[in-house]
Amino acid sequence: MALLLGTGQAARAQAPDTAALAHAEFLALVEQFHPVARQAALNPERARQDIRQARGGFDPTINGKYYGKQLKGTEYYHDWETYLRLPTWFGVDVKAGWDRGTGPYINPQEFTASGGLSYVGLSVPLGQGLLIDERRTALRVAQALAGLAEAERRAIRNKLLLSASKDYWEWALATERLRLLTANELVAAVRFSGIRQRVLAGDLAAIDSVEAQAELQNRQSQRVAARVQLQNANLVVSTYLWDDNGRPRELPPQARPQPLPPPVAWRPLAPDSLAALAAQARQLHPDLLKTRVKQVQLGLENRLLLNKLLPKFNVDYNLLLPGRPFALENNPQPFQGGYSTNNYKLGLSLSQPILLRAERAKRQLNQLKLRDATFQLDNDQRLVDNALQTAANDWQALLEQLRLQQQATANYQRLRDGELIRFDNGESTVFLVNSREASLLSARQKLAELQAKYAQTQAQLRFAAGGAEAPTLGFDALPGLK
Repeated sequence: MALLLGTGQAARAQAPDTAALAHAEFLALVEQFHPVARQAALNPERARQDIRQARGGFDPTINGKYYGKQLKGTEYYHDWETYLRLPTWFGVDVKAGWDRGTGPYINPQEFTASGGLSYVGLSVPLGQGLLIDERRTALRVAQALAGLAEAERRAIRNKLLLSASKDYWEWALATERLRLLTANELVAAVRFSGIRQRVLAGDLAAIDSVEAQAELQNRQSQRVAARVQLQNANLVVSTYLWDDNGRPRELPPQARPQPLPPPVAWRPLAPDSLAALAAQARQLHPDLLKTRVKQVQLGLENRLLLNKLLPKFNVDYNLLLPGRPFALENNPQPFQGGYSTNNYKLGLSLSQPILLRAERAKRQLNQLKLRDATFQLDNDQRLVDNALQTAANDWQALLEQLRLQQQATANYQRLRDGELIRFDNGESTVFLVNSREASLLSARQKLAELQAKYAQTQAQLRFAAGGAEAPTLGFDALPGLK
């Protein structure tokens, strides 16, 4: 099956009559090209940019300002300040700068010699901000939220692939249903033709041909309804198919799904598989990952809020040297011996709310959120375990139903075959033969429905355990969807 699309025009190509689209290939196409999957894939990149933004809190900054005044020919002052601030991870800021303040009306505190005054120093928080501060918390929270972004991506992906998997097997069921009804119609057509010949020969009553024709028309109606169901199933499956340019693609008319799971694929769960799946779910299930990330985030915020209970006590200490920064204009070794502890500028600041009601309330609210997240994690864990156990129970029950239905279908086959022999011997009627075939058809359709449900339950169990990464395939995995 091939359908090559040129620029604004379709090109014809030779193609075989049929082409099977395997379930795994279909899911790979959905994961790689579906807009929802692509949208979910943006989450990790957003998280990386959030981390990058948080790292910006540690970027060095260069600052400068100049104020000057001249009025009626009188020069009042010139005040120039430039400095470089370098934040560090340990809460200490390194600062180096150059100040120059001149003029007859300059603030004495800002006055310097004509060459200015350079300095290097540190700003150290000894209370709030020593062990943790907003910058470090923001970065750690952003790093934790990267896990949340990945969990959300997995959740969206799993929901999409589970929906696609269920619709795929509905498509396979509709295909099998149409095949059964088409074959059933063909049997009725052959029987009607034979009975009509026997009626014309006087071997059967005319009412038998009416009975055979009515049954043929009924089966034709069923086939038409099944054909419409298959067409609708094709449309549903087509909604999952896109190309790498973001354009929707239709399922080719000759495309067909892989067959429903045959008896050789009806396997029970291994004794230790459910425990392994439960362990996988605890590690990989997106709902649990999101709640754990929320706990980490609240724990980091709790450390910061606890630090907020400490007083704000900052120390600024700068070593001074007359002249430009590092005395570059007159010191052959500018970075050695230029600054002295005899010339310094020292600053101390202290601030502390007396009652700390706002800080204590924020921390209590945070602890309540932590408890809430703990309860949420316990509940989510229970829900995940139950969903996994439910899918496993459905799996085991479907295996029993499949075997029973397979035996029932075989028995209905024997009854139909026996009724045909009786009819050929003149011991039965067309009505009884049709009744036996209707029961056989119903049994076969029920078996096909159980097979489709079994395949859907396999997908349900897989995603109840957190899902798994599907293989990446090129879009040429499905010919006809270039």
